[in-house]
This record gives sequence, C-alpha cells and structure tokens, in this order.
Amino acid sequence: MRFRDRRQAGRELAERLRARQDEGALPDPVVLALPRGGVAVAQEVARELDVPLDVLVVRKVGAPHHEEFGVGAMAGDGVPLFDAEALRRLGLDESDLAPVVERERGELRRREQLYRRGRPAPDVRGRTVIVVDDGLATGSTARAALRSLRRQDPARLVLAAPVCSPEGAGLMRAEADEVVCLHEPAAFMAVGQWYDDFEQLTDEDVLAALHQRQG
Repeated sequence: MRFRDRRQAGRELAERLRARQDEGALPDPVVLALPRGGVAVAQEVARELDVPLDVLVVRKVGAPHHEEFGVGAMAGDGVPLFDAEALRRLGLDESDLAPVVERERGELRRREQLYRRGRPAPDVRGRTVIVVDDGLATGSTARAALRSLRRQDPARLVLAAPVCSPEGAGLMRAEADEVVCLHEPAAFMAVGQWYDDFEQLTDEDVLAALHQRQG
C-alpha cells in the first residue's frame, strides 16, 4: 500500500476512524496532530469526524553530530524520554545531550507559541484523544506525546497513522488504548518511502490547517 500524498492518506485513515466512531468506540473525540507532517493527515480526520483540529508539538532529540539519528523525544514541559539502548550503543548518557535538549526545547516552545497564538491547549480530561501523525517509525515522538497526554487524564488515547513499522506499532500498543494503522509493512525503512509526494510542510501550512478547522 502506497499513498499519493498526506491528504489521500488522511482520507483513508479518516474512513477507518469514522467506522470506529460509528461503532461508539470514540466518544467525545478531539484530534491532535503531531506537526508538521501529521497536520495534513489530521486535517482530513478532523473533517470526517467533524471535530476541531489542534496540535501537540513534540521534538525529537538527536545524537550529537548525528541529529538525524533520534535517541529520544519530548513534549510540552515534560522531561525527555530517551532510548536507553540507543544511548548505550553510542556510548552516551543523558548529560551528553543537555545542549541538544536545550536547543530542541527552545524550538518546541517557539512552535507552540506560533501555532497557538495565545490559545490555551485543549482540555482533554475525560475525552477521547486521537493523536495523528503521517507515519510511525521508531515511535519515540509518539511515545513522548502519549505519555504527556496520559498525565492529563483522557478517557481514551488513540494513536492513528497511515503507515507504521511493525516494531513501532507494537511499542505503541503498550502506550495507547488503541493503535489504528492502515499499513504495517515488514520491509519498513522510513515513513517517506510509502508516499509518492512527501514534501515537507511549513509553519504556514500548519497555521492554515488550524485556521480552517478552528475558524
């Protein structure tokens, strides 16, 4: 299964979630996208479920001098969640990552301020929270998001993505109450390989999507 772009993937994911909603499995839902890539997918989900769209900013913590290699992630004001095995393989400890964490914390706060523009974060207590991303690889950012949300006492946590690595999906089933993934290919290398168009989204794209669903 391949997707033309994030919007097409979002429409297919929305159909699956709408079926779950019709079954009564998603009462009082709120859709939270992991920006930036998850926003285009989540926009279609929020439209189909007829609920507002909001975001939960999560930042990957990359290894020093190899920032593309994620060794942890953080959401909100929570402490970073590190991959202990990845740190061990690289011969690092958490203190080695302090400069990276500080930089990513600054970017996280910049994006939150930009995307929210003074709006408070949605109150998720007692609600079904559907966390949407464009794909799930290692699951480090999704895990940080779910744990941050779990502390806010939602009634139910659902992680939804068009494509997931089997390993990542398995890990997330221990964190979420339900994982909805359309495709779990065995030969998974990267999220982008399952999209014909995987152009990176901008802050302006995120703001436009939020305005459309909240306006």
